[in-house]
Parts: sequence; structure tokens; C-alpha cells
Amino acid sequence: MSTKAARESRQAHLAEVALDTDRQHRRRVAAAWAAGLTIVVAVVAAMLLTSRPASSDAVRAAPDFTLTNTEGQQVSLTDYRDTNVLLYFNEGAGCQSCLVQMAEIEKQTAALTDLDVTVLPIVMNTREQITADMKLNGVATPFLLDDGTVSKAYGTLGKGMHAGLPGHSFVLIDKAGEQRWYGEYPSMWLAPDQLIRELRTRLAG
Repeated sequence: MSTKAARESRQAHLAEVALDTDRQHRRRVAAAWAAGLTIVVAVVAAMLLTSRPASSDAVRAAPDFTLTNTEGQQVSLTDYRDTNVLLYFNEGAGCQSCLVQMAEIEKQTAALTDLDVTVLPIVMNTREQITADMKLNGVATPFLLDDGTVSKAYGTLGKGMHAGLPGHSFVLIDKAGEQRWYGEYPSMWLAPDQLIRELRTRLAG
């Protein structure tokens, strides 16, 4: 074989090797993309599943409690035996959506009055922690300060973003002291108009 022919043969071989290497690289990249996409889809699916609201219409006697609110007053559930009560459990200080939720609920005063519903927000914060966030968000409703006992009694402890705090949950208690509805919202939000519809439906039943 001539020197020229040998050189051309070698160049052809090198070109084939390079092409084969490129094909292998493309296959590895495609496989990596597919694996990454699978992981992303799995994560999104898990987030959607865990963000689905949980709701229960099981009727039971609501556990009684006495807590101090942000105004320094002692508040007992039995104080509201002649009215409907909506407990709003949330993560409180540091949870912007929790405070915005309460601010928006306060705008539903007319509808809540029509339903004879008093809202009692409950958090596991110090007075100083939650009042600072209340001022920032223009929230006026006093918050009840829980040590975790009440949140645990109502089954909302550890249902949110943090294991040791209450989840974003609502509990409707009627005038007879019966729990009529439990709604849990991992998305950290329930549209106020939807909340009013939920209350109206449960109280009409």
C-alpha cells in the first residue's frame, strides 16, 4: 500500500472513530435528559399530590380549650357556644401566605356575620413574633397562642411545611359545640369566596 493510501485509510479510520464517539456522547446526553425529565415529573407529581386539600365532614364533639390571645385575654371555646366558630390553624410568623389569608378573611366580615361565624386564628408563636407580622399585613383579628396542645387535639399539627407546626387548616364548629368540617390546605391558601361557600354548605346541612 502506498504512503498516500495508508494516510487516507488512517484518516478514514479516525473519522469513523470520531463519529462513533459522537454517537455515544449523544446517546449519553439523551439518556441523561430522559433521566432528568423523569425525576422532574416525579417531583412535580409528588408536589401536586401533597398539595391536594384534605377535607372531612365527620361530626364530632370539638375539643374544648383555653388559650391566651395577642391582646392578653383568656379565650375558651365554650365562650362561643351560642355562635359558630371557625378555627384557622396556620404557621403564623414568617408565613406570608398565612397572614395574607387572614387579611383576606377579614374582608369577608359581612358574609361571616350573616353566617354568625366568629374566626379564631391559632398559631404556635410568641405574642411578639405574630404581632409584628400582623402589623406588616394589616391584620386586626387577635391570634390565639398555642403551645401545640390544641393544634394536636384538632389533628393539624405537622400537616404543613414544618413537622412541629400546625398546617394551613380550617375547623368549623357549630353553636352546639360540634365539629362540622375540617379543611386542610397544603398549598397554604384557600380563596375567601370558596371558604364562605364551604361554611355556608356545612351550616346548611
